[in-house]
Amino acid sequence: MQEFSTPAVVAADPQANITDLLVQRVAATPELVLFSLPDGAGWKPVTTAEFHARVVALAKGLVVAGIQPGDKIGLMSKTRYEWTLIDFATWFAGAILVPVYETSSPSQVRWNLTDSGATSVILETADHFARFDEVRAELPAIANVWQIDLGDLDKLIAAGTEIPDAEIERRRNLAVGDDMATLIYTSGSTGKPRGCVLTHSNFLELSRNAAVSLKEVLTAPGGASTLLFITTAHVFARFITVLCVHAGVRVGHQPDTKQLLPSMASFQPTFLLAVPRVFEKVYNSSEQKAEAGGKGAIFRRAADIAVAHSKAVEAGKVPLGLALKFKLYDTLVLKKIRAALGGKVQYAVSGSAPLGQRLGHFYHSLGITILEGYGLTETTAPATVNLATKAKIGTVGPPLPGNAVRIADDGEIEVKGICVFKEYWNNPEATAATFNDGWLKTGDIGSFDSDGFLTITGRKKEIIVTAGGKNVAPAALEDPIRSNPLVGQVVVVGDQKPFISALITLDPEMLPVWLNNNNEDAAMTLDEAVVNPAVLAELQRAVDAANETVSRAESIRKFRVLALELTEASGHLTPKLSIKRNIILQDFAGEIENMYAGAPATEGISLQQ
Repeated sequence: MQEFSTPAVVAADPQANITDLLVQRVAATPELVLFSLPDGAGWKPVTTAEFHARVVALAKGLVVAGIQPGDKIGLMSKTRYEWTLIDFATWFAGAILVPVYETSSPSQVRWNLTDSGATSVILETADHFARFDEVRAELPAIANVWQIDLGDLDKLIAAGTEIPDAEIERRRNLAVGDDMATLIYTSGSTGKPRGCVLTHSNFLELSRNAAVSLKEVLTAPGGASTLLFITTAHVFARFITVLCVHAGVRVGHQPDTKQLLPSMASFQPTFLLAVPRVFEKVYNSSEQKAEAGGKGAIFRRAADIAVAHSKAVEAGKVPLGLALKFKLYDTLVLKKIRAALGGKVQYAVSGSAPLGQRLGHFYHSLGITILEGYGLTETTAPATVNLATKAKIGTVGPPLPGNAVRIADDGEIEVKGICVFKEYWNNPEATAATFNDGWLKTGDIGSFDSDGFLTITGRKKEIIVTAGGKNVAPAALEDPIRSNPLVGQVVVVGDQKPFISALITLDPEMLPVWLNNNNEDAAMTLDEAVVNPAVLAELQRAVDAANETVSRAESIRKFRVLALELTEASGHLTPKLSIKRNIILQDFAGEIENMYAGAPATEGISLQQ
């Protein structure tokens, strides 16, 4: 059993809680711009002192409304400044926030609020209210319902002016490190969501230690900054927000990904937080834009040179010829992508799925070091992460200070340390089942290199065992195929079957662009596209390229293209865009069986149907 650990670099304080991070930040830098709010084409600054004053004022409003210490408040809102304002105000009032994904269905809203025992809920929009209202009769414990877009936060603030500062100070100091800070429900990719009890110490100790490990990311000439666009309801963005408050990093928000590039141009972040799908889409849209302008070949040559250059840099020696080519293509192509991201991005923290070596090297040559990390809701997001001082593309880095990671005999990753959650809410059986002698069983399979850098190879429950007894990790095939601009999602199947197959969907945003660039009818429907010979040939190339990376027994022999999207709304993706494999296998069981009906394993390359 392999084990690597990194000692904590900041002494633990069991009596402290998350509110101390903001109080200490105010004392240190009251005039520092901590947030930037969208203001027309620009951004309006909010200083640390201003944010703190607003947090206290809103906490007073919650007190007047009857919120008691320990009460749970549901919050359903997209990523925006008010999300974090509510988060800290809830802590200052001594209460506990229960995030609800803004895309949740009425039944999911009901489950989160009833299982948690929430007594109040804050909704953002009329649409969110409508979904809540659909199940309101089944939520008798909910006494308060507030809506952000109706100005209810301002009304709460106005109502709380008579509450003395001393009452908020008393309440914010009630919680100690081991107390619950939030109740976050898992995305439910493998069944009914379970509430993860994350403590104040989970956030506070992890933030203090991560700030030391990631100091190069969290500091920059003129100040570090990040533009958040992934949902704050997910632990990944939530933790980063708390970390930024602690470290004094300026934060902006843009939940509309269609407005992301204009926002990055004006905000000019120094680091980004994203899932691999975002990096894939930036690359693919850049490639297709170049193709439309008759410069596709130049872009692909530039990308090849960029990847080769990054690998040479990593190896410690860049040949002169390669250096000269890179300088040329950097001027022609790469600097334009760098400018599109705001021009100041130096780092990007990536999680939730493997990025892939090619994209990692491509962005590295843009001057952007992508620090892949690994973690779960149960580990308060990062258990491991690559460091600015030493990053290995293709790995998720070593354990963060205060954490330990080991590989069990069956290859499963187990985690212990300051990041690990306390328990599943009201579910002692599930809690007991997920721990092994004090170590959290993650359900993921991985391996270490000699330096303790972790590589994720797949999910334990997702390992496919073919009829011939071959173990296949789906992600090894899915990730490279998904990087193709035409591909929306790909799901590898074949458990107890004679060979491996795949279900593929098309990316509706990239499809018309690709069709136009390849002299096909850009207006064709999805039903037409899934049988179009040019589209099928391109998908075949993507599948064949992935097959080259595995043995013949692991290769995809057939694939079926579905004339639909797999989305969160359809119930097939989690809020962080991971596939709900068990649901997909169930919903498309007929299509899967058809690929195997009377079909022997093919010789050679895959065959589309």
